[in-house]
Amino acid sequence: MIDFFVDFFISTGLSKDLSYIFANIISFTIILAIGYVSKLIFRKLVMEPISLIVKKTKNKWDNAFVERRVLDRLSYFVPIIIIYSFSGLFPEIQLLLEKTTICIMWIIGALVVSSIIDSAVDIYRTFEVSRQRPIKGYMQIIKIVVYAIAIIMIISILSGVSPLGLLGAIGAMSAVLILVFRDTLLGLVASYLITNENMVNIGDWISMPKYNADGSVIDISLHTVKVQNWDKTIVTIPIYAMVSDSFQNWKGMTQTGGRRIKRAVYIDMKSIKFCTEEMLKKFSKIQYIKDYIKRKKEEIEEHNKKIDVDTSILVNGRHLTNIGTFRAYLSEYLKNHPMTRKDMTLMVRQLAPTEHGIPIEIYAFSKDIRWEYYEGIQSDIFDHILAIVPEFELRVFQNPSGYDFETLTTKIKEEKK
Repeated sequence: MIDFFVDFFISTGLSKDLSYIFANIISFTIILAIGYVSKLIFRKLVMEPISLIVKKTKNKWDNAFVERRVLDRLSYFVPIIIIYSFSGLFPEIQLLLEKTTICIMWIIGALVVSSIIDSAVDIYRTFEVSRQRPIKGYMQIIKIVVYAIAIIMIISILSGVSPLGLLGAIGAMSAVLILVFRDTLLGLVASYLITNENMVNIGDWISMPKYNADGSVIDISLHTVKVQNWDKTIVTIPIYAMVSDSFQNWKGMTQTGGRRIKRAVYIDMKSIKFCTEEMLKKFSKIQYIKDYIKRKKEEIEEHNKKIDVDTSILVNGRHLTNIGTFRAYLSEYLKNHPMTRKDMTLMVRQLAPTEHGIPIEIYAFSKDIRWEYYEGIQSDIFDHILAIVPEFELRVFQNPSGYDFETLTTKIKEEKK
């Protein structure tokens, strides 16, 4: 093929040297084109039919090989093998071409094995035993070994040193390398784990109290992670600390679009009581709970009649309480609030009594996750809650203040007069 192009260029009047250079360039370009076309043909005739068959099968495990791109990475062998096969056409660079293509084959092979390992992990996760015996950590070690073997073989091919001799040299130098490049090696391993596990990305909001970090990640390098706190200060965290220590990533909140509201109002236990008829009549006029009151009254009356109890004594039978009705109101209020997520957890719960009273906790998610708007939504909700507590003849617990003691003292003095 090269001789044909050489003769062609000579016939056009070019010198023999230029004709030879142009012939090599065109021949190599044609081989690259053949390799690329062969990859497309392989993908069309082999990969796509196999992918369609896999998707139509009832088995779910074979989908993992498609999702992890095992076949896609295998297809890269086709053009590389073609280039290797035609390397003899270029005697001046034949050795370089052969070494380069073999090195690329090792890289592709390592990527293929990595994809197969990831597929095996995905398949293993479909079994119940994976909850008690996870294998992802072991598989990561195998992947590191595979990459290490590929790197050693590539260095061996390029340098001409045998892999065993190379391993011996690396072993002799490992102690010195670890001592000199300790931080770099730790950073390299941590960077791999962070990237592979998708633990943190630029723009993520993270909290790491140990390093006084609470803000957005602005830079990730080999050695450090920079976090800009909300007060605009910048904290620099060693990247290996992101793996060895614990931190909180708020990415899930950002992706779901809901920010949690989890706050309690403490009710004075002395204000809790059974609802009287007057109270129930009043509550029946409240829009959010009028249906609840009607339904509960019918349910309680039917229950008390069924068990035939003397309801004149409140200990007997079932009765509505003001705190229970208050909880029902809060639940309906949150469900009807325009800024709460109805597709996420939304509840009002009563926690264990404390020395500060009974906590009634609001657990919901706001639609707006931006800090200032989230705080505004949360404040509006609790402004309303604190304002309507007296309507249910309840009291919010609050420790006595100086004003309370002053008022009490003034009252006692007036009574003595």
